[in-house]
Amino acid sequence: MPLAFDWSFFSEYWHPLLWGFIRTLEVSAIAIAMAFVIGAVGGAARAYRIPVVSQVAAVYVEIIRCTPILLQIFFLFYGLPELGIVLTPFTVAWLSVGIWGGAYNIENFRAGFQAVPHGLREAAFALGFSRLAVFFNVGLPIGARISLPSSINTYIAVVKNTALVYAISYNELTTVALNINAVTLRNEPFLVLGVVYLTLVWSLSYVLRLVERHLAVPEHA
Repeated sequence: MPLAFDWSFFSEYWHPLLWGFIRTLEVSAIAIAMAFVIGAVGGAARAYRIPVVSQVAAVYVEIIRCTPILLQIFFLFYGLPELGIVLTPFTVAWLSVGIWGGAYNIENFRAGFQAVPHGLREAAFALGFSRLAVFFNVGLPIGARISLPSSINTYIAVVKNTALVYAISYNELTTVALNINAVTLRNEPFLVLGVVYLTLVWSLSYVLRLVERHLAVPEHA
């Protein structure tokens, strides 16, 4: 029996789908930026064994990596109000995904910083650079480039994990598709959802790979 697709819903629901897509982009952009900052700071603390900060970062990484992200979303949305902290669904959306991405990015950056050739740091010290100057002029530029391939995978996962905030009814693209399905009893919204995510993630991956190629550490460095 041939598959019969009814796209009549699209003429009525294209506006909420568009806004759902925009909200997905907003959450993804904020979460990726947050994951980058957390990764760079926490990764540096772990790689250079900064007292206290390194231990805190290690505990944070283990907690996030050893618990499901859906549980983390529920904790922020339902658990924090029990402590007197109430966050909006939008805040929980980008915060939960950003915290998740940051934990994985800490390990990406830690590996990148530790892979910076020791001789380059020694050369910077020999030129009279301070430890902080060595980090910003040698460790960060080279370490960030080395960690870029694994960080790209984390950023892609961040985008895909935004779909999980449907659990708190935040009206991003997945939630909108579920709501349309509940009203129309049609499955076509899920096909639209899949195509949009495939296109979005592939486009992000393509752009990031171009950035990776442009910033790649030369073989003779």
